[in-house]
Amino acid sequence: MKTEGLARQQVLREMMDLAMGRANDAVKLVYLDQDGLGQIDGLDLRCLTEFKRSSNGAVEVKLTDRVAVLEKLLEQQKAEEDGLGAFLEAMDRPAAPEGMCSQR
Repeated sequence: MKTEGLARQQVLREMMDLAMGRANDAVKLVYLDQDGLGQIDGLDLRCLTEFKRSSNGAVEVKLTDRVAVLEKLLEQQKAEEDGLGAFLEAMDRPAAPEGMCSQR
């Protein structure tokens, strides 16, 4: 279970990076020509979701929806707070009589 918590925390960190990340490298990608294609590996394109270049030279770039990512992060935070509240509430309940699993 400890690794599940670590993985979850890593996902939340990645989501925060997406929500707060800069799009500078995505813009740099737009201006790369054939000679600069070797630079692509060094670009941070995590926020890039779609890139199109038409035959007439027009470029379309779509980035991560930051608002949607922030909404998901808030949902996760609320779920954690609700879980903590339920845990603390359960801790305040009197202990079950010996031999019983729970009080109902």
